[in-house]
Amino acid sequence: MNRRHTLATLIAVAAPAMTPFAVIAATKEEQRAEVRQTAQQTLEKLYALQPAARKVVEGAAGYAVFSNFGMKILVAGGGSGDGLAVNRKTKAETFMKMAEVQAGLGFGIKKFRLVFVFESEKLLQGFVNSGWELGAQATAAAKLADQGTAFAGAVSVQPGVWLYQLTGDGLAAELTVKGTKYYKNGDLN
Repeated sequence: MNRRHTLATLIAVAAPAMTPFAVIAATKEEQRAEVRQTAQQTLEKLYALQPAARKVVEGAAGYAVFSNFGMKILVAGGGSGDGLAVNRKTKAETFMKMAEVQAGLGFGIKKFRLVFVFESEKLLQGFVNSGWELGAQATAAAKLADQGTAFAGAVSVQPGVWLYQLTGDGLAAELTVKGTKYYKNGDLN
């Protein structure tokens, strides 16, 4: 066995074993602070790319921000991420998680961030308390006749719920949230 193969095998075996220790090392409050910071950075990036989104988020009943990391190898793939849902009226925060499964040919690693905007508290509470599963892929920028370009760059995932997707390249025109489940983070709430 050559050195390169031995090193690759060692890394492949050791990496999963070390991951739980890295997660445990951070306290609950440190993990919460990291999720809050990522959410704030995501909102700031969204506002820089789409200034009208600030008014949309600030005028909404609530919002949720997620950071995702996904990988696809040959015919299967998946990803996971952390997020934060905020009720704008009560200022209540709910820490959340997401998990996704993908099928189809492909290979690669993808990082993106999502910002959900909820027009009513009922929709926000449904998302937070029941979780969601999104099984469709949307590929259109939304625009409401009575709200002009306020939702430019967002896609309606259901009546009263809008979604922005940010990638390393900016605001995505195509949202890929196929096979994604959103649910409360039992460890951080």
